[in-house]
Amino acid sequence: MTEEKNSSPNVMTNHFEMKKLVEFIVIVAATILVWNLPSSCFGIDGLTVVQQRVIAIFVFAMLSWLTECIPSWATSLGIMTIMCVTVSKTSFACFQGDNVGTLLKAKDIMASFADPIIMLFLAGFILAIAASKSGLDTLLARNLIKPFGHKSENVLLGFLLITGLFSMFISNTATAALMLTFLTPVFAALPANGKGRIALTMSIPIAANLGGMGTPIGTPPNMIALKYLNDPEGLNLGIDFGHWMAFMFPLVIVLLLLSWRIILHFFPFTKKTIELDINGYVHKGWRMWVVVGTFILTILLWVIPKDVTGIDSNTVAMIPMGIFAVTGVINAKDMQEINWSVIWMVAGGFALGLGMNGTGLADAAIESIPFGSWSPIVILLISGLICYFLSNFISNTATAALLVPILAVVCRGMGDKLGILGGTSTILIGIAIAASTAMCLPISTPPNAIAYSTGLIKQKDMLKAGLTIGLLSLVIGYVVLYFIGISHFLG
Repeated sequence: MTEEKNSSPNVMTNHFEMKKLVEFIVIVAATILVWNLPSSCFGIDGLTVVQQRVIAIFVFAMLSWLTECIPSWATSLGIMTIMCVTVSKTSFACFQGDNVGTLLKAKDIMASFADPIIMLFLAGFILAIAASKSGLDTLLARNLIKPFGHKSENVLLGFLLITGLFSMFISNTATAALMLTFLTPVFAALPANGKGRIALTMSIPIAANLGGMGTPIGTPPNMIALKYLNDPEGLNLGIDFGHWMAFMFPLVIVLLLLSWRIILHFFPFTKKTIELDINGYVHKGWRMWVVVGTFILTILLWVIPKDVTGIDSNTVAMIPMGIFAVTGVINAKDMQEINWSVIWMVAGGFALGLGMNGTGLADAAIESIPFGSWSPIVILLISGLICYFLSNFISNTATAALLVPILAVVCRGMGDKLGILGGTSTILIGIAIAASTAMCLPISTPPNAIAYSTGLIKQKDMLKAGLTIGLLSLVIGYVVLYFIGISHFLG
């Protein structure tokens, strides 16, 4: 009996691995098929060999990210590798020739991993590590929660707002893990059979997901959208940190207040007061002052317009990294805590965009496909719903990496028709909003998975609250985005 029980997990593991292997083989076969189809099958006039290869690589990326038969970061690394060896000027000789089309520079493909937006993303991770090491996160949480008193409903609101605020500048995943740690002593004071524990636990992933919308560094989809909006060779809108926060920060606050009332409706407290005591290590030495000063300086430089300081958000991102490294606040071991897999995912999306634009595929598609006849409203709604749906089942970073390059091409092809929505920025920022509001399942986001792993909430609880709050946030976010768009606030 024991041997049979022990063999069962192995059978399941083997079955899972076999399923992934079959999926991978199918994906490779589909990629090879698209790679070798007659160019006339694509309906794009003048499609070159290199452009068709990029389409095939995009198919590989899309199917791999959707099925997750290989890790998402591995898909991105695979994208960049395939592009370097097949569509670059230094690719294998058999892939080069006079009639294949415009080849890319390999260094441009590799530079996707060192894009200025990646530096902005790295700054978010570095700030989170410094805050954790110094105890600044504990100190802030302890002092920010005090004004909310001991009334259970107000404590819930406090955790929502503090988690939302933290996740604007610190990784959503790190924020969720941190805040759930602070909740541990709170649960001891609540009835085991009451809904208060569910309410507090649910507040963390919901606030972490929504709070990420508040700043460009809050979540990867924001940065992917910003990459295309600010591309000097594309839209070149010059949207900086302050522009983004000017309309996203108030939106996040409204959504968090709405979430507070919805959570209380679904999971009311039976105990009306909570004695709260947040414990944790707080560094007393000079390094704390270095971290505090650097945080204040970085946020101020991000928020103050570039016209005043002369320095853009991506360059500002280098400041905390340089200061913390030189002063020893962070060390080589700390760098291992950075979620490099997410950064690779983002870089893979950038490489896809480079492939579409650098080979001329985007321009060819615009000329051949009548995007100008499409309805802007339909594009806005369908893109948002597709992003919301996919982000509930796969990484929202992967979803944004897939959709944003495509929509950038579609929007360029629609020309002035998007003026009634405020231009391409409305469509692309809409993707960032839709990606952050998808949170109805434990697998939807890392904060959801962390909260679910506590065992304090069930999947039906997350579905009920996450779906309600997510859909309402999606609708409100798009309405706000529409009015921001038609006012041409973003250019």
